[in-house]
Amino acid sequence: MQVMHHLLQVAGIGRDRLQLRWVSSAEGQLFADHITELTGVIRQAGPLDRTRLRLPLAALEKAMQTMKLRWLMNMERQLTEKENVFHEKLETGAYEAALRRSAEEEYQKALVCKVLQEGADTVPQMAEKTGLALHTVSLRLNDLERSGLADVAGHEGTTFRFKLLPA
Repeated sequence: MQVMHHLLQVAGIGRDRLQLRWVSSAEGQLFADHITELTGVIRQAGPLDRTRLRLPLAALEKAMQTMKLRWLMNMERQLTEKENVFHEKLETGAYEAALRRSAEEEYQKALVCKVLQEGADTVPQMAEKTGLALHTVSLRLNDLERSGLADVAGHEGTTFRFKLLPA
């Protein structure tokens, strides 16, 4: 949940739109109270602009399916309570910071991939479409190139255009 909350905030959707509450079937009034509370939160946040959020929502879905994030989320106990192969343990705060950083990077890569699915683009064009800084787009594009997922498609003057490679 913490990763999803963080990514919803990063994507500009708002972390409060997603809530998880454990309620027994015998606790009907508690369930109703939670629904009333969530309804108020959603009303206050306003409707989602699906057109504006098309790209961030698609990137969120893609990021949450990556092996890196799935592995990190499933290794919390091993990394913080037990130890790794080097007999080291991570402090909970360090693990959570690494998880948030990795989630943001995976989300950013997914944003760049989603833009490139629509056709070859330059770094400035990708930055404009994603809302990411030029430097961030360049970093994530480098990650995608190293992974064999993106490559140069040509150039416009002195500016390279990049394309997504078939998986």
